[in-house]
Amino acid sequence: DPLEGIRAHLPEKPKGRTVVIGAGKGAAQMAQALETLWGEPLSGVVVTRYGYGCETENIEVIEAAHPVPDAAGLAASRRFIETIADLTPDDLVIALICGGGSALLPAPPEGLTLDDEIALNEMLLASGAPIAAMNVVRKHLSTIKGGRLAAATRARLVSLIVSDIPGDNPAHVASGPTVPDGSTRHDALDIVRQYRLALPQAAL
Repeated sequence: DPLEGIRAHLPEKPKGRTVVIGAGKGAAQMAQALETLWGEPLSGVVVTRYGYGCETENIEVIEAAHPVPDAAGLAASRRFIETIADLTPDDLVIALICGGGSALLPAPPEGLTLDDEIALNEMLLASGAPIAAMNVVRKHLSTIKGGRLAAATRARLVSLIVSDIPGDNPAHVASGPTVPDGSTRHDALDIVRQYRLALPQAAL
């Protein structure tokens, strides 16, 4: 129940603005619950799977493809960065993160395209790799996963994370866009070799 879960973990209100970002199959319901509980107007944007949206007052809900990303998810990733880039240390970002966020936030680095990220996801899904291993590879081929989203703002950031990952490591849920990543490029390459992933040379 997002209402009860979020009620128990509401962060302290900031001096400045409160902005919400969120990704996952339950992100819209989490945003709706947060609006109900916060008591003041909120702004921001969340991305969820097609058909999983719900009504919110001020937080924009974008629907995108899952489990294979699409252009709507790429646009959402860009919106996230734009939404939090100009905030100050007096502001607060509340990140609502849950399962499905990896596919919903494609953000290929320079030299790779959305088509490359789509191909990567299809390869990973067919590989038999566990979700934690899949997400290690995804993190190292993204400008938003593995804590890079948090690094895009100067505001205080609080993540409210609903885990669908065995072991509940927050860095693995949705590839941890707001959580520091302890994996290395060598870890990712080991997974690529182990599961014989035919990545393009630019990715390698």
